[in-house]
Amino acid sequence: MIRLTKQRRSEERTAVPGGALGMLRIIDRLGDGAHARELAAQAALDPSTVSRAVAALVADGLVARQPDPHDGRATTLAVTPAGRAALADALDWYQRLVDRALADWTPDEIAAFDRQLGRFTEAMQDALTTTSFTTTGNLEVAR
Repeated sequence: MIRLTKQRRSEERTAVPGGALGMLRIIDRLGDGAHARELAAQAALDPSTVSRAVAALVADGLVARQPDPHDGRATTLAVTPAGRAALADALDWYQRLVDRALADWTPDEIAAFDRQLGRFTEAMQDALTTTSFTTTGNLEVAR
């Protein structure tokens, strides 16, 4: 569902290239003056992947490179006004999608879903931080 949702958003809201929305959000969260190395660490991505994504965001006018005032050899990243507008539009699109999906859910159902999704997210984070893990068959149950 995540892949299909991202694909649909990219088709309907073309201002932010597919796969770049997360990067744009992180740059926005880091604020003006973000360095590419910070972005790579926050995104948990290889610097070459980040470099390509940033280049696309710069080419689309969503992010600007600025000279680092503390290091003349480096540049920092900042979301442009067009980038902020595109980000707001994309996030609004996701909000309206979730609102439509949950339109006939009761408040209790939404609260229960929220609790269980939070629990699942934490469990996945814990599982990914272990050095090794074995399959227990729970994935088949989830499917």
